[in-house]
Amino acid sequence: MALHVIAPRGDRAAMLGTPRSSVLPSPATPATRPDWRQQLPVLTGQTLTLRELRLSDAAALLTTMTTEQVARFISTPPTSVEGFERFIQWTQRERANGRYVCFAIVPNGAEQAVGIFQLRQVESDFSIGEWGFAMASEYWGSGCFVEAANLVLEFAFDVVGVRRLEARSAVVNGRGNGALRKLGAVHEGVLRRSFRKDGQLLDQSLWAILGDEWRQARTRWQPVLVH
Repeated sequence: MALHVIAPRGDRAAMLGTPRSSVLPSPATPATRPDWRQQLPVLTGQTLTLRELRLSDAAALLTTMTTEQVARFISTPPTSVEGFERFIQWTQRERANGRYVCFAIVPNGAEQAVGIFQLRQVESDFSIGEWGFAMASEYWGSGCFVEAANLVLEFAFDVVGVRRLEARSAVVNGRGNGALRKLGAVHEGVLRRSFRKDGQLLDQSLWAILGDEWRQARTRWQPVLVH
């Protein structure tokens, strides 16, 4: 699964791009939210874990993110282990500044990342955010993407305090657009010739998920316990 990936600015050696079954807990209040700026929490699902990127993930990311299938619709990735190490260091600096989050996708039984989920602020208070993701093609269709995406949505809305989460996906990226629709995102329009890829300017679809609508949908589908 690949969506247009968010990029660090001003570092051509890093990843580049355009700016831009249990019952879940109730939303945390601002006073009780953990301080993700100090350290990202580890988000645990049934088949995978999301954690902060480590320098030791660089080689695995080079292998994963530079394949033709994955790189087709994402910003041009680094071309070396050192380039990915600089990208990982950038993600940690931006997280500490409260502007950006990057989770590594680590399936159960694995040690290194097979993909990433990114979240960046659009508004300075993070009330509006943008996300992007990319994952090794051998995990497409495995259920890992949907599980990881829902963990990230819960984190964005209930911990960071995002109220509107946007995503951009190339119009010709049928898999990426289908994934966003499956998550409940609403298609809001087309950004014409807004993404440069391999010398071409591609149209992008703009998608959005609102925090209050996501919570309503989550509550609607929570299991009912009969005593």
